[in-house]
Amino acid sequence: MPDYITTYQSIQNECKTLTNGNPPTLIAVSKTKPYEVVREAYLQGIREFGENYIPEAIEKFTKLREEFPDADTSVNVHHIGPVQSGTLRKLFGVFSYTHGVGSFSSLHELLKRAEKEKKKIRYFLQTNLTGENTKHGFSLQTLLENKTNLASQQNEFCVWEGFMGMGPSSGDLMETTEVFTKLKNFREEHFPGLKLSMGMSGDYTLAVGLGSNYVRIGSKIFGEREYGAHSV
Repeated sequence: MPDYITTYQSIQNECKTLTNGNPPTLIAVSKTKPYEVVREAYLQGIREFGENYIPEAIEKFTKLREEFPDADTSVNVHHIGPVQSGTLRKLFGVFSYTHGVGSFSSLHELLKRAEKEKKKIRYFLQTNLTGENTKHGFSLQTLLENKTNLASQQNEFCVWEGFMGMGPSSGDLMETTEVFTKLKNFREEHFPGLKLSMGMSGDYTLAVGLGSNYVRIGSKIFGEREYGAHSV
């Protein structure tokens, strides 16, 4: 099997250099990869995984926890796709984080479901700073208009971790830098205690340099996706 951990640690070390020894949480995005890849990555020491497709993640990580009981407490699975009201109930029990809460209806449903399930999850509000119709999420103006109420949008089981932002689908690094900088400045001015989830395989060094607390790396660790287009 490929040596995933060496690449993972190499990226971690790069992030340490960029942050003077205070690197972000590095999420190894294993979506579309088979269970054997996740299993090997776990055996090599990776403990933070990112998944998009809920049924696929449930199958892989239920199997991992059955085979390796320690994984139940040592592994964090991050949901990195859009949160949809109709399917978010399936997040609980598998995912520790969800990075794609992009509407108030989904947020309110997540909060209610967390109290019902009595299982903990931490969430990020997804922002859309590029204006692309293919991306969902909040505008900064909407977040600012609801600033007073946002702090109360959590409970014993569902905790607001911060904001998630993505660069343009084109991958243009100049525009990506503008997007990441805008989100960083917004967080620092209005929500200084919260964290940022920014950066993927093609732009993580920009994100880390701008203070991202979580980066999502897929293709650099596991190779290109099995299907789909946009590399993480």
